[in-house]
Amino acid sequence: MESGILIDPQQLVDLQKTTPLVIIDTRDPEAYAAGHIPGAVNLRDIFTYLATSTPEGLEEMTAKFAAEFGRIGLSGKETAVLYEDTMNSGFGQSCRGYFLLTHFGYPSIKVLHGGLGAWNKAGMALSTQAPAPLAATFPLSITPGAVMIDRYEVLKALDDPAIVKLDVRDVDEWVGTSSSPYGPDFTPRKGRLPNATWLEWYRLMKPSPAGPMFKSPLEVRAEMRTVGVTVDSNIYLYCFKGARASNTYLALKESGFKHVKMYFGSWNEWSRDFTLPIDEGVLQMAA
Repeated sequence: MESGILIDPQQLVDLQKTTPLVIIDTRDPEAYAAGHIPGAVNLRDIFTYLATSTPEGLEEMTAKFAAEFGRIGLSGKETAVLYEDTMNSGFGQSCRGYFLLTHFGYPSIKVLHGGLGAWNKAGMALSTQAPAPLAATFPLSITPGAVMIDRYEVLKALDDPAIVKLDVRDVDEWVGTSSSPYGPDFTPRKGRLPNATWLEWYRLMKPSPAGPMFKSPLEVRAEMRTVGVTVDSNIYLYCFKGARASNTYLALKESGFKHVKMYFGSWNEWSRDFTLPIDEGVLQMAA
């Protein structure tokens, strides 16, 4: 991958020597306690928090994460480096952190490509010591609508063929046999956004000795063309809660896609509002 945001383990080691960093482990606390990158802090809420796109919901999310990111020491002077176990085992949770920080306007963000799997494969050391970060005031610089859209914007775009509504969920969610990764009936409705295009998020990654890695920009652009999407397309991403879509968002941005935004509330929010339309029932696939 032509990396702007993505870094490999050696680059992270080198960066530690020259740049103030806050390394953020997005895994669950038990996995973190068993062994993490030395100096990393644990912030699981990056993955678990369920957002809504009402004004009140966005205000609540902003306040929560401004406090959380400040608590772990992000003042704007440090580079935030996020990682998960591997790029697929955490449903893109490190990328979800990247997307949140991008939305909040944080100036310097990196993601460890391949996560802890790549770190271990490179023979790097682990630690079981939890650091005590120095709290800071987290700088907010949100440009509304720059990368994050709400359900009302999605609703307006449903019948607009100039906007690709890109569903990157797993196949059982797309065809309508399950509502979420947390079980078939986790939300009250199963289905898809009307007029959505589907590309399962796994398709932008490929195997490596260290675990799944993003495909090269050329390969990502080729995969996207198979569903009629180009670097100049206007793309609205969604998944279940913005994690897998964040994984896709990063892959697309690293591959030169110019107009990508995300409906962060995604299916978890949309399916619970019965005033919003869906395509439901098992999708009839072409023979």
